[in-house]
Amino acid sequence: MKKFVNDVDAMLRESLTGLVEAHPELLRVEFEPTFVARRQVRAGKVALISGGGSGHEPLHAGFVGRGMLDAACPGQVFTSPTPDQMLAAAEAVESGAGVLFIVKNYAGDTMNFQMASEMLPGDNATVLVNDDVAVENSTHTTGRRGVAGTLMVEKMVGAAAEAGATLAECKALGDRVNAATASMGVAFTSCTVPAAGRPTFDIGPDEIEVGVGIHGEPGRRRAAHMPADAIVATLLEAILGDLRPERGRRLLLHVNGFGGTPLMELYLLHHVASRQLRQHGLEPVRSLVGNYTTSLEMAGASLTVTLLDDEFASLWDAPVQTAALRW
Repeated sequence: MKKFVNDVDAMLRESLTGLVEAHPELLRVEFEPTFVARRQVRAGKVALISGGGSGHEPLHAGFVGRGMLDAACPGQVFTSPTPDQMLAAAEAVESGAGVLFIVKNYAGDTMNFQMASEMLPGDNATVLVNDDVAVENSTHTTGRRGVAGTLMVEKMVGAAAEAGATLAECKALGDRVNAATASMGVAFTSCTVPAAGRPTFDIGPDEIEVGVGIHGEPGRRRAAHMPADAIVATLLEAILGDLRPERGRRLLLHVNGFGGTPLMELYLLHHVASRQLRQHGLEPVRSLVGNYTTSLEMAGASLTVTLLDDEFASLWDAPVQTAALRW
């Protein structure tokens, strides 16, 4: 295993310290328990908190800042954060308007966030993200997994909260964005969890995993490698079959890298996906391309489609200032 690491057990702490050192105007970090929070808390605003296992950077800590999250709780690599982290983060950033937890649908995350919700005094609510159309059930989830669509929820709800939306309004908006979003990915290689020191799964040089999860979980099938046109068509067939958009519908298209795929290839995927969406009579009018929900150094990518209306488009366009997103 070749990674930039001093001590595997200290890797997360050193990484978070570096994140905050690089963005001191935006972020602060606390340890014991661990969470990353906005440097300045806005009074009277709904506090948005998310989190999950590390290894998916910039999700979630990279999305803490103005117009998105107020705090993020990182666990060890691919391991859920603990309820005491979530509780401490909530108490640090709650400012009188309640707390909204944004949770990916993985068993550990949902259980621990629920425990934190029950222990937290005051008003709170949860948005459960389950945008992955690759599987309905797995050993890691109850129902569909939460993957790159989590970013769409965090961005749009973050914009609404920044504009003064109530807790009930933020909760309802998050559920609507989740219902309008679908994702699916494909992997060319596995990744290596530092504590394990070896790839999570074995895959042949001419094979791909269709519908892979962001922790390396298997998807729909193992297949022979194929041209980009065919890969995109496979992913979009599942995504559009789930969303069933009417012709002429405006879309947000997110091409997400898993950490080991060059931007050159991700932009190629965006070109192919945009063309195929238009052939379906759809209009991709907003885009995001890059490594945003990663799986360490896994080579591969996912496509996420969100059905846009005027409200969603306006929230997507709203100003944001985080370590990973700024406009």
